[in-house]
Amino acid sequence: AMRSRAEVDATLQTAKLNPAELLPAVHCLSFSPQAGAGECYLLQLEPGLCAELEAGRSLVIRGEKDEQAVLCSKDKTYDMKIADTSNMLLFIPGCKTAEQLNADQASCDIIHSQIAGFSNNYWELRRCRPKLKKLRKLLMEDPYEGPDSQKDPTLTFSKYTTEDLLSLIQASEEEILHQLQVINACKIEGSWRILEFDYEMKLLNHVTQLIDSESWSLSKVPLRTCLEELGSLEPKEMIEHILLSYGRRYIDDGEIYFEMHEDKICRAIAQMLLQNAVKFNLLEFQEVWQQSVPEGMTARLDQLKGLALVDKTSRPETIFLLKVEDLPEENQERFNSLFSIREKWTEVDITPYIQDLCAEKQTVGTLLTKYARSSMQNGVKVYNSRRPIS
Repeated sequence: AMRSRAEVDATLQTAKLNPAELLPAVHCLSFSPQAGAGECYLLQLEPGLCAELEAGRSLVIRGEKDEQAVLCSKDKTYDMKIADTSNMLLFIPGCKTAEQLNADQASCDIIHSQIAGFSNNYWELRRCRPKLKKLRKLLMEDPYEGPDSQKDPTLTFSKYTTEDLLSLIQASEEEILHQLQVINACKIEGSWRILEFDYEMKLLNHVTQLIDSESWSLSKVPLRTCLEELGSLEPKEMIEHILLSYGRRYIDDGEIYFEMHEDKICRAIAQMLLQNAVKFNLLEFQEVWQQSVPEGMTARLDQLKGLALVDKTSRPETIFLLKVEDLPEENQERFNSLFSIREKWTEVDITPYIQDLCAEKQTVGTLLTKYARSSMQNGVKVYNSRRPIS
C-alpha cells in the first residue's frame, strides 16, 4: 500500500522528529517482488579501474575452478576478496540523494521507490602479482626442438594461442605478453612455444660462431647476412628469434642490426655447463666457463643471479644450478623451499631468489622481516626460517 502524507507525518511525530529540520521530500521504500539476496554483486573499484570502465574497456575475471579468482584490467592483476558489511546495502534504481533533492525543490514530496536487491558484502580488490608460473609450465609441456626433431608424432600436446593463455593464466594481457618475452617464447604457426634448451643453445652457437668467423663487433651484427649464411642450417625465423632473445634490434642506415647482450649469452652458456653436474668446483667452473664464452666476452659470477648459487662454506668452494623459476610462486612456500636448500642465507645471496615476490612498494628487506629471522654469524647478518622446516 502506498503511504499518504498524513501517515508520514504521524510516523515523524511518533519518532519525535521535527519536520522543519528535514527535507520536504520523503522516500517510501518497498521491496520489489524480485529483490533477493545474491542477485546483485558489488565491486569496489579504485579510481583508475573506474576510469577503465568509463572509457569502455573491460575488466576480466580469470581463474579455473580450483583457483582463487583474480580480476584483470589491460595491464594489472587484482586479488578478489569478499568483505562483509554490518549495514545492509540496498540497491534502489533512480534513488535521489539529498543533494539532488535540494537542487530540485519542485520534486514531489512523496517518492515511492522499489528496492531491486540487497547485499551484506562486496568484493574488495587488492593489486597483486600476476600468477605467471603456470605460463612457463604449460609451454614446457611441449618445448620446440626444431623443424626436424625426432619426436614421436603420435604424441600430441596442447598448443597454446594468445587467446588460450588469456583464458588459462591469471594475469592481464600486457603482463602475459611481457612474460612471454621474458621467457623467450616465440610464435610458431600461431601457437606460443618455448625452445628446448639444447636447441636454443645450438642456434646461439651458430650465431656466435658466425660472429667470430666474420670478426663482427658484438654491438653490430647484421641480420641480413646472418639469415643468408645460416638459413641453410636452420629456419630463418629461428635465427631471427635467437638474435631477438640474446640481442637488441636497431636500424642503422636502413639495415637491421643486433647488439648482442653479453650477460645473457654468458648466463646461457653457464646454464649449459651447470645442468650436467650436481655441483661444480667453483674455480674449475670459472675457468671452463670463460673458455666457453665467445671471444671478447667476460664471464662474471654476477651474471648468474637467480640461476646458480655459490657455496662458500664447502672446501673447495662449489657452484650449483638453482633457478628462481623452479621455485614456488607463493611467498611462504618460496621461503620454505629456500630454507630447506640452505639453512642460513646472507641478504646478497637470497635477494635474487625473492626479488620477484616484492609487491608494488615492497622491498626485499620488508619480505625478510616478515618471513625470516636474522642473526649475526662471524660478523655477517644472516637469515633463517621463522618456523621449523620439515
